[in-house]
Amino acid sequence: MKKVTLSTLLKKKQSQEKITALTAYDASFAKLFDEQGIDVMLIGDSLGMVLNGQDDTLAVTTDDIAYHTKSVRSGTNRAFVIADMPFMSYSTPQTSYQNAAKLMAAGASMVKVEGDEWLADTIAGLRQRGVPVCGHLGLTPQSVHVFGGFKVQGRSDSAAEKLLASAKALEQAGIQMLVLECVPTELGKRVTQALSIPVIGIGAGVHTDGQILVMHDMFGVSANYMPKFSKNYLVETGDLRKAVMQYIEDVHKGQFPGPEHSFE
Repeated sequence: MKKVTLSTLLKKKQSQEKITALTAYDASFAKLFDEQGIDVMLIGDSLGMVLNGQDDTLAVTTDDIAYHTKSVRSGTNRAFVIADMPFMSYSTPQTSYQNAAKLMAAGASMVKVEGDEWLADTIAGLRQRGVPVCGHLGLTPQSVHVFGGFKVQGRSDSAAEKLLASAKALEQAGIQMLVLECVPTELGKRVTQALSIPVIGIGAGVHTDGQILVMHDMFGVSANYMPKFSKNYLVETGDLRKAVMQYIEDVHKGQFPGPEHSFE
């Protein structure tokens, strides 16, 4: 299979072919996911919760992400690799340049940042320096204490309009992909239709251009809890490879997420 690039993912959006993504943290699982045909692997700061057992993602460092990015890249031949920029690692444009360089050198093909219009200068600066950027809106885990917990975002009309405006502003600033987390299904659809870049949902309904899950949630082995938007594919299939294949098939057919994994 051909190597997945940003052009590949954009063509999938344009042809309405669903994009599949999972988090990954080591070479062995990266190889397994890659061989089954996963399009995108994200080295998420979720590792603070699923690998380290923390209550949130805030203690994860750039060095942590770089270490796991190098491991994932070692097991990957075709999938597109994205690395999370951890809490406060992109608080200023200059800080973001240094930390993004470390993640790209470790093997990432793109970095992901959480936030809205305040990131415009940082995004533009990274793009000018050859670093593709993925945005992240909705429930942004690095802001969990601002939200007062892991809560669905964009439920009121005003909040939905603000999030939609933020998505458009981030695209204008130069992001080339967007992760949209824990928003009502209809808002996920509106954002996806409004942007020309791929929108990858996690708890954002079935209408986004693709789906991403935390691998530990998909296998039902998370240390903390199973989110409503996730599905335990391992209990259905009894085999890691079959679980990934079933996830890919369900996303391609528009069967995942179902209403039970979505928010209204």
